[in-house]
Amino acid sequence: MKVAIIGAGNMGGAIARGLANGHYIQAQQITVSNPSAGKLNALKAEFPAIHVTHSNKEAAEDADIVIIAVKPWKVEEVLKPLRLRHPQILVSVAAGLTIEDLAHFVDPEMPIFRVIPNTAISEGASMTLIAARNASEEQVAGMTSLFNEMGRSMLIDEKLFAAATSLTSCGIAYVLKYVQAAMQAGVELGIKPHDAQTMLAQTLEGAAQLLLNNEHAHPATEIEKVTTPGGITIKGINSLEHDGFTSAIIRAIKASL
Repeated sequence: MKVAIIGAGNMGGAIARGLANGHYIQAQQITVSNPSAGKLNALKAEFPAIHVTHSNKEAAEDADIVIIAVKPWKVEEVLKPLRLRHPQILVSVAAGLTIEDLAHFVDPEMPIFRVIPNTAISEGASMTLIAARNASEEQVAGMTSLFNEMGRSMLIDEKLFAAATSLTSCGIAYVLKYVQAAMQAGVELGIKPHDAQTMLAQTLEGAAQLLLNNEHAHPATEIEKVTTPGGITIKGINSLEHDGFTSAIIRAIKASL
């Protein structure tokens, strides 16, 4: 299966690296196009088997999957000249453009995927949202497998994208805001900033693994395990609630829609 990635910016480059590092697509099956040479040269130096070109048409003409990773306002300009048609598969990571929008720039009968990774894709740890139209079960399974190699992916109804993006893309910023605040508290208590950051990052990773690796896990049950009666954790939890922590998070998620 040949994959063309149009655009070698932060997202396109991260996807190319993620695919080349994975097992689902081999590096020699990937072609990346970009107007400037710098990012292509960096990719080629890292993965010599990847094909690079300045021609979007050359990249896409014999590709089974074409991934569009350009700015939203460039999508129409880039897609229309490619004349993509079934049985090629279009994958767009351009924010804000619906599947219906994309269908105006290609053969509307071809399988179209709208995909929203988050910035952790650069670390192979993205929570990637996927919506599809005209795609078979096999194609949907293939696409989720492809993006699972760069973290985790989830097929959802496109109408939920705005809400889900608040949790996954904006959510990274909210989690890091907690880390930043907790670091400040740690520094005030005498811990070096870098040490505080390492402690918190590993603690967050551990909390995530508790939820991801246990099918019946729930935040409430994991919190209960560390809140012994009269202990220090419940005092902190109650302080957070008195100061409106839960309400603040809910308001932030809803405000980011």
